[in-house]
Amino acid sequence: MIRVVLPTHLRKLAKVDGELRLDVQGQPTQRSVLDALEASYPMLRGTIRDQVTFKRRPFIRFFALEQDLSNESLDAPLPEPVAKGSEPILVVGAMAGG
Repeated sequence: MIRVVLPTHLRKLAKVDGELRLDVQGQPTQRSVLDALEASYPMLRGTIRDQVTFKRRPFIRFFALEQDLSNESLDAPLPEPVAKGSEPILVVGAMAGG
């Protein structure tokens, strides 16, 4: 099980409270987690990544173990504590402006 923490606005859209737990087959990667997330919560399709290019949306970031994973390859294995479910992966809506 992979633990995923979504920002409030995406939790409201998905109609969930708190942390999500996703069953991801094979080696967990950002891509496989996002695939499982969108399969379980189809209303989130297009909110985290573009549905044509599958690239992360500009103001969305991914964190785990206090590390920014946003610019890592989508197919890179997630850190072991995340893959084992002892630590969550965080989806964070970045702030911009001045």
